[in-house]
Amino acid sequence: MRRYAELVERLRNAVLRGKGETEPGLRQAIAARSAELGGGPVAPAGAGIPADLREFVDMAALHAYRITDEEVAALRRAGYSEDAIFETAISAAIGGGLARLERGLAALEGDKR
Repeated sequence: MRRYAELVERLRNAVLRGKGETEPGLRQAIAARSAELGGGPVAPAGAGIPADLREFVDMAALHAYRITDEEVAALRRAGYSEDAIFETAISAAIGGGLARLERGLAALEGDKR
């Protein structure tokens, strides 16, 4: 990953620390929860994630293809905008995806020894 480390870090910063409708702290908490579910370091269970988003975050991290229009509509009714829902889903994707990438690369490094 060293070859792409700068690009990965730029992506992580843009999604988790850049401007958005949701606070960077929330996006970072979502990514940490998703990373944990993807095999990364354990984060305090849902710390910093509002209760009405936790199930969506877990589903986005583990089974994004199962998210239905009704689940998105429920978040809209709870007061979340389309942008906030999108940022939540992207933060979960970044957290889980990068955790899986790091695990895979670590496994490859282990095979080289």
